Amino acid sequence: ITSTQGPQQIFDRAVGDFRAGRLAESAAGFDRFAELLPDYAPQLWQRGIALYYVGRYQDCREQFESHRTVNPNDVENAVWHFLGVARDSTPELARAALLPVGPDRRAPMKEIYALFRGDLAPEEVMAAAGDQSSALFYAHLYVGLYFEALGREEAAFEHIAAAADDRYAAA
Repeated sequence: ITSTQGPQQIFDRAVGDFRAGRLAESAAGFDRFAELLPDYAPQLWQRGIALYYVGRYQDCREQFESHRTVNPNDVENAVWHFLGVARDSTPELARAALLPVGPDRRAPMKEIYALFRGDLAPEEVMAAAGDQSSALFYAHLYVGLYFEALGREEAAFEHIAAAADDRYAAA
């Protein structure tokens, strides 16, 4: 990141770095963007995910707590917060700290939230997705991340690999 880059270039570079697997560079870029535009920082859900993947779990948690102030209905925000807390402490503490959400109409977000709350089983989330492509993508992704948070690596890999399938590229 050079001093001649404007905020949009820094943001775009951070997104590109993340997509290319340059996670440390991505997190640093999002950090720089947040420093330059602190009033916009709560919007940066992408930063929270990058922070998660570089192991900055407390910063991840704080980013998603901040993001909730601008997007209070988003189940994904609560889930990524859960993941950061679970990695920083335990899944049990993450469940106790689960952020509340409003109505998220996307299928199967209501069921995904119930899974992380401890009220549904992963199979019920998958069933709720039906055969809708975007719903199946989200179900596989978040069931996989749920298993990851619980330390069930084989099940996590199976679902995350399914979410990465080319048939969900547009989801």
